[in-house]
Amino acid sequence: MIADLEAWANLAIRWLHLVAGIAWIGSSFYFMWLDSHLKKPPEAPEGIAGELWSVHSGGFYRQMKFMVAPADMPEELHWFKWEAYTTWISGFLLLSLIFYVGADLNLIDKTKADLATWQAIGLGLGTLVAGWLVYDGLCRSPIGQNLKLFSAVWFAVLVAAAYGLTRVFADLGAFMHVGAIIGTVMAANVFMIIIPNQRKVVAQVLAGQTPDPALGKQAKQRSVHNNYMTLPVLFLMISNHYPMIFAAPLNWLWVAGLGIAGWTIRHFFNLKNAGRFEPQVLAAGALAFVTVAVLNVAARPKPPTVEEVPSYALVRAIVDKHCIACHAAHPTHRGVPVAPNGAAFDTDAGLAKHLDKIYARAVATQSMPQGNETGMTDLERAQLGAWIKAGGKVGS
Repeated sequence: MIADLEAWANLAIRWLHLVAGIAWIGSSFYFMWLDSHLKKPPEAPEGIAGELWSVHSGGFYRQMKFMVAPADMPEELHWFKWEAYTTWISGFLLLSLIFYVGADLNLIDKTKADLATWQAIGLGLGTLVAGWLVYDGLCRSPIGQNLKLFSAVWFAVLVAAAYGLTRVFADLGAFMHVGAIIGTVMAANVFMIIIPNQRKVVAQVLAGQTPDPALGKQAKQRSVHNNYMTLPVLFLMISNHYPMIFAAPLNWLWVAGLGIAGWTIRHFFNLKNAGRFEPQVLAAGALAFVTVAVLNVAARPKPPTVEEVPSYALVRAIVDKHCIACHAAHPTHRGVPVAPNGAAFDTDAGLAKHLDKIYARAVATQSMPQGNETGMTDLERAQLGAWIKAGGKVGS
């Protein structure tokens, strides 16, 4: 019953996280696009920085941006904040459910660091707090005034975090925490800087004071940072589907390479929205992606092998020992109410149906069992791989 509740909670929270994330990132993309398309009309009213006319869904829209703030504040003012808050809250709940409640399976890898559950959770939470403190400190320092220098230093911090976390956590848990660091920074930018600064500007206008332009400048800085971090964090969100990345040797390096690809591609579109079409920037992002793919394949160690093809009885014993606690019609592993992806190996037909996936996960990438919880040996992986390569005849 508890396992069923966890599974349905996972679905509900993941769905909410996805929907909220789409809304948040969509608004980020839109306002970056809007800012780059604003043009000051010939006879602009005082205080207007630019305007944009657009047409959508059968209607015409006219948007105007003030240099700082309007002289009189409207009665109703829409705040773009709950998209960010809901994304972070749902993301943190999902992180907690999968990697903290399920720490033994998804976060702790005893072959890397013999952590107690509370130690692993504490380390995970600590990285989120530390990530924000480091980022915010960089923004407030002289480094933060130089966008290129800041980008290089913050990138180095994230790569260092990826390297460190992949040394102590299960691979997937490490990847998700790097993504959570970025997501926490992005949400904290909204909660700690952007919205408070906007509230101060509103209060100054209502009090008849001249708004402080530095508040808007700081909020805009954090908003731009968030925009550039969207594609890297999206990659990390979906990386759990690609064990050839998260379970690969040098996995921290692939985080760095694909992060560069995402940042560069986002930069291309920001330039394009500003009227600068520079295809070489897009090509650089694509080249970074292809380079990571090629180097990833080249760096992958050859699967373990044995000369003699083992018997089916031996293979069945290996599968029963290391796989069917989760991959069975009725899993016995806590927190696994049904076989992941419907892949059950407790029957001959089920085993035969999934041989390619078993080879990819247990032999080629060695990403299963998760965190090698059952202690599957290289010899067992080699025997399983040899049997599958020889045709994988079940029952004989």
